Amino acid sequence: MAFEKLTNSINDLNDNVRDLAKSSTEYYKLDLYKKIIKGVISLVNMMLLGFICLIALFFISIALALGISNALGIPSAGFFIIGAFYFLIFLVIWFFGKKHIEKIILIKSSRTFFND
Repeated sequence: MAFEKLTNSINDLNDNVRDLAKSSTEYYKLDLYKKIIKGVISLVNMMLLGFICLIALFFISIALALGISNALGIPSAGFFIIGAFYFLIFLVIWFFGKKHIEKIILIKSSRTFFND
């Protein structure tokens, strides 16, 4: 009789451990899914906002180039000046901004991934 109770208790314990493992696996799957979706949503939002800002910057650049060209009286001067300005920004970011941009991305993505 005591042996039968012990056997039943061990079988119940085994079933409970299996249920716990299954529940934990499902929880971590859902948690990972939630974090991946949050990352994808923020990536899509940033890409959309970046695209809109890029279009706005494009039109502003053309307007500035035309304004500079009219002010100087040389039709292509404004476009060369605006192009040189953007090339200068590119060089500054290329040489001095890589580490800073990488740091910002790592901090923001780790907050999103590990703080939930």
